[in-house]
Amino acid sequence: MLKSDIDGFIKLVQEADYVEAHEVLEHDWKELKKEGRKAEAKYLQALINGATALALFYIKKRPEPGQRVWMVYERNKHLFDELELFEREKYQKVMLLLEKRYEQRELV
Repeated sequence: MLKSDIDGFIKLVQEADYVEAHEVLEHDWKELKKEGRKAEAKYLQALINGATALALFYIKKRPEPGQRVWMVYERNKHLFDELELFEREKYQKVMLLLEKRYEQRELV
């Protein structure tokens, strides 16, 4: 069962601290990869890439790289439906938050 610092990640995304949000899940992502838990690692990678893409859009003002990174989020977010997640509703909440912020990027 996947369990990570989703609370910390949510808080940082809510505060638009996308760079730090990326860092919060990176250790868990690396551990999952090392343990061979590929689907869980790919899902965390999706969340990390969602935050990274938002950092590129909002902080770095680099929309083309942001779009490429966002595509990785899009490609792997389906794993949410396949995984057993501890506090599943929090992962769903952060996905909706990431996607809302992504949709708002052109308004900035």
